[in-house]
Amino acid sequence: MPHTPCHIIVEGNPAVIYASRNGLPSKVLPTLSRFLETFWQERDTSGEVCDTPECLVAQIVVRFGFEICEDDYSNLRVGVEYYPDVEYLYWISSERKVQVWVPEDSYRQNPSLGLKACRELVLDAI
Repeated sequence: MPHTPCHIIVEGNPAVIYASRNGLPSKVLPTLSRFLETFWQERDTSGEVCDTPECLVAQIVVRFGFEICEDDYSNLRVGVEYYPDVEYLYWISSERKVQVWVPEDSYRQNPSLGLKACRELVLDAI
């Protein structure tokens, strides 16, 4: 099982989701895209708009986490700290877009800088 740690960050929510493995874009993006499509459809159908960042983080942990953890939830954490070992950071914007970020050296030295110390990964280059 690949050891590729990642963070998932939702705009408007201070929570930082950490998965200690399975964080490659080729693994995360297809699953995350399907999950988000369903999430946004459910939100649109119900007409619910309040607390979306909170609901999204909760459902990522429960529903999406189930898929990426593969029955071992010890690799999934939620907190407010950035981990220095992550290889990718997935940013979900309020505009319903996902961006993939890669840490720079400054992030490794001071992970609390978050996305400011990362560069956006051009997905066509993957």
